[in-house]
Amino acid sequence: MIHYIKGDVTNIQGYEPKLICHVSNNQGVWGGGFTGSLSRKWKEPEYYYRRRRRHRLGDVQFVQVNDHITVVNMIAQVLGDKRGVNLRYMALRQCLYTIRDYAINNNCTIHAPRFGAGLAGGDWKIIERMINQILSDVKVYIYDL
Repeated sequence: MIHYIKGDVTNIQGYEPKLICHVSNNQGVWGGGFTGSLSRKWKEPEYYYRRRRRHRLGDVQFVQVNDHITVVNMIAQVLGDKRGVNLRYMALRQCLYTIRDYAINNNCTIHAPRFGAGLAGGDWKIIERMINQILSDVKVYIYDL
């Protein structure tokens, strides 16, 4: 079950291990939407995203930004889809399975904005259903500013 919180996901507190998850595109373009907020707070997620030459849909990058927080770049978006839906649900599903395994193995909670439903154009109801299905064994917190 998802816990909804009003607040800024980049300002989470506490010492337990946390994953901050968000959707990135597969073309190496960074800076729109939530990624801008990430870059203002931590430089590492953008650095490691840009350093990678190829981004395959479904890939996941785990980037540790401090002792307790790891940012997760989920590659599940393409750019330029004329229909306006740049999110690829199958790629997101693959990312969520990878994140679930990591979170369980490392005793992490998951924190995120409504990933995939902003600039990527995905339907939050579909994404929410996927989260509840795949991440049912992990505490998930979704933040709304």
